[in-house]
Amino acid sequence: MIYDPALITDSKIKIVGVIGAGQMGSGIAQVAATHGLSVRLLDAQSAALDKAMANIGKLLDRQVTKGTIDQAARDEALGLIAINTDYAHFNECDLVIEAATEKEAVKMAIYKAALPHLKPSCIIASNTSSIPITRLAATTDRPGQFIGMHFMNPVPVMKLVEVIRGIATSEETFQTIQVLAAKLGKTTAVSEDFPAFIVNRILIPMINEAVYALYEGVGTVLDIDTGLKLGANHPMGPLELADFIGLDTCLSIMQVLHEGLADSKYRPCPLLVKYVEAGWLGRKTGRGFYDYSQTPPRPTR
Repeated sequence: MIYDPALITDSKIKIVGVIGAGQMGSGIAQVAATHGLSVRLLDAQSAALDKAMANIGKLLDRQVTKGTIDQAARDEALGLIAINTDYAHFNECDLVIEAATEKEAVKMAIYKAALPHLKPSCIIASNTSSIPITRLAATTDRPGQFIGMHFMNPVPVMKLVEVIRGIATSEETFQTIQVLAAKLGKTTAVSEDFPAFIVNRILIPMINEAVYALYEGVGTVLDIDTGLKLGANHPMGPLELADFIGLDTCLSIMQVLHEGLADSKYRPCPLLVKYVEAGWLGRKTGRGFYDYSQTPPRPTR
């Protein structure tokens, strides 16, 4: 859904909290800061926070080199991001975006820890890519101020944000997030609250089918990826993309689809399960459907 910029009023969101300093959380923090918002970035591990700030600095340096921002804007954006491991850090936030791992129990534990420190008007958004928003919202004290805000990876590059309303999400919360997304330079796609929403409802089963094609010997890793890149004009093959996303994340989304929709077509491929059990999670572990210890990466099967 594309909104007319002329209809966009000033955002009510001035201070944004981000939970999780991984690739998604640090990307959200970077985008918010480069658009003039004060950011409170939180993670349980101080080392993760230091790594996130170093990565954000490098990405902003690249933008300076390319001429898309100047040095003053780069320094201002970094200065707008404050890091901490304490949820009390969120006491002034207008919005808190949870960008933790795609595990429901983890997210619920985070909300329980964060809620005592949030002001009554604070909105909570989950960056979940598959878990029902209504169910997550029901574990909080503010289901009307709870919404799905699924950013795409890498956040500074990808223009889409999926917005998902839970059954209790208020119209005011929905409109506030629409205005914020526009302020961040994003286009929104509004999804109903069904497992995996729009993008991953279509994308991850395609990846799972590619893994089945590999598992059944229909083609090799290279043949499958080349086929989709050149035959369907995809920028990445499905197995290469799975490695980029993380095989554990792909498996989690397939499990949400399989359990939530009770349809055998969403059964995770046994080969995907084996790779995750082996700890071969893709680029982040150096090995998935490709071995990233060498250049160019070599297929592992």
